[in-house]
Amino acid sequence: MELRVLKYFLAVANAGSITRAANMLHLSQPTLSRQIKALEEELGRKLFTRGKYEVSLTESGLAFKNRAVEIVDMAERTKSEFAPKQIMAKGTVYIGGGETRAMSYLANIAAATRRAYPQISFHMYSGNADDVKEKLDKGLLDFGVLIEPTDISKYEFATLPKKDRWGLIVSADGPLASRRSIRAADLAGIPLLMSRQLTSKYGVSDKFYQWFESVAKDIEIAASYNLIYNAALLVKAGLGSAVALEGLVSDDSLRFVPFAPKLESRVDIVWKKARVRSAAADIFLSAILSGKVR
Repeated sequence: MELRVLKYFLAVANAGSITRAANMLHLSQPTLSRQIKALEEELGRKLFTRGKYEVSLTESGLAFKNRAVEIVDMAERTKSEFAPKQIMAKGTVYIGGGETRAMSYLANIAAATRRAYPQISFHMYSGNADDVKEKLDKGLLDFGVLIEPTDISKYEFATLPKKDRWGLIVSADGPLASRRSIRAADLAGIPLLMSRQLTSKYGVSDKFYQWFESVAKDIEIAASYNLIYNAALLVKAGLGSAVALEGLVSDDSLRFVPFAPKLESRVDIVWKKARVRSAAADIFLSAILSGKVR
């Protein structure tokens, strides 16, 4: 299976038409059709359902597309990592992370890096800790931004200067909206939306366990969520209140009420140990380590 053919497959999948893909690739339509047919024969799976003018991915095609994207991306990243140092000011830095205000710190470093090296670009991936670590372990990301509680023992890391504060996102016209803070006892019997990271890791972090311990048996989890935007919509719809970090939701119909005693999370930027990085990633890491990261 050639990398060139994988790129042909992705072009057809994204264009939804062999003719359009052939035009973009500067190939004849029959040539591209033969390449796709040969790929299907090699895999022993039908990848496309063919219509009169367009094509659509089969279930096998959808699964293969995800793998093809990873393979092509990995090939491009490997090429970049082993590029001669004289072109060190070029390349893409791949960063993944959850929703945190600490990301603004890295955004400032990324902007400063690009001002100094205009041919360096950045690709940002948003996901929870498990998603980010999976892509980091596969070599699809250079760096991951991980919010406590999560295990970072197998990575090298630097801790970002600011911590994130936890609290509850509630309806602005609800009974909790007038509170200055919320204690653990206040959560008993309240339908809660919890991040998937907290529900899957609950009890691992002593700090989080101790904060919730007194009402752990009385906590009612109405839903879990991955990223906060959709969770905020569920709060607006009246499903419950969301345990979340401060500063991530801007909506006049919602309010963030902090927990008391204060519950904060450290935020780390992590990278794989003993990994060959691209020159662009090295430049970005140098900027982080020479800045205010402690």
